[in-house]
Parts: sequence; structure tokens; C-alpha cells
Amino acid sequence: MPTHSQGIVNAGDPPSPPLPRRRFVGALLGSGFLATAVAFLYPVLRYLVPPKASDVGGDAVIAGRVGELKPNSGKIFRFGNRPGLLIHTSSGEYRAMSATCTHLSCTVQYRDDLQQVWCACHNGKYDLNGRNVSGPPPRPLQAFEVQVQGDEIFVRRRRES
Repeated sequence: MPTHSQGIVNAGDPPSPPLPRRRFVGALLGSGFLATAVAFLYPVLRYLVPPKASDVGGDAVIAGRVGELKPNSGKIFRFGNRPGLLIHTSSGEYRAMSATCTHLSCTVQYRDDLQQVWCACHNGKYDLNGRNVSGPPPRPLQAFEVQVQGDEIFVRRRRES
């Protein structure tokens, strides 16, 4: 007759080895350690391995799609390894510029209530052409050329003449 710790066994069933608690706890701790190591190493590897350039040709990127932005709104997009700012003005025009403040390199954002580009770090303000209006920014933001082709909005650096 089987004891309480062995459980009830039918005569035709093959014996199954019980999973030892130590092995279960060891596997649980090992998988937790592995997950922690991956969580620490992943950002380091993302930092060390540069992202693939999303170039469309030359020095241009797709910043968005037509209809993605409502009038009088903006969005941050990736321009190489730096942020860019695409603005759909209330008149329906698209404008793009660097989203890196010229004061301390904070990321700027479009404020639809002010219809200005605003840096939250030290309350710096820029107009829709990227010119510094108030606050500590010493220089204007770098402006980009915007081209709409089909339903895609392309942004490229302005060529110096």
C-alpha cells in the first residue's frame, strides 16, 4: 500500500519521478538571474551598436505621413541619431527643425496653445521658423527642408549655399 508521500499509483501507470523542490527553486532563481542579466545588458548593447540609418536617399528621412498630424500640432521624429520636430501649422503648412535646444540640448516640443516651440528645461521659446524668441537659447534651431511626396513627408537638411 502506498504511503501518503508517494500518492496513489495505479498498477498500469509507469512511475514518474517527482520534481525535487531544490531543482525547481534552482531553475526559478536561475531564470530570474538570466532575465535580470538580459535587462541590464540590452540597453548597453543598444548604446554600443549604432541604429540603422533610416535614410531615404542622401540626407533625408521620412518624418511622417500626410493626415497623421492634425493642423496646429507637432511630433518628434528621429533624424539620424538626433530628434527632429515636425509641425503641421494651423494654416496647413509643414515645417521641420531640430528638436535639440541650443541652450543645454534638451528636447523641445511644439506647444499648440502658444503656437511656438518650447523647451521645458529653462522655458526657452522659438517661433515656427526655429528662431529663438525668449529665454536662454543663444541660437535658433536648425531648420530642415520639408517635401511631401504622395502620402509621405520627407525631411532633409538644408543645403548651405
